[in-house]
Amino acid sequence: MAKNKPAAVKRRLGRAAKLKRRAPLWVMAKTRGRIRTHVKRRSWRRQRIKP
Repeated sequence: MAKNKPAAVKRRLGRAAKLKRRAPLWVMAKTRGRIRTHVKRRSWRRQRIKP
């Protein structure tokens, strides 16, 4: 991808980078381990984001 990106693409990529994190520990504690994975978790290899 080009070094100089449009602002909209940069914003979208930044949001996707934030959403990549795991589910918070307090959620796991609150649900007693029933929820372990993040619903919106994404791997760069498996799923692409729209630019």
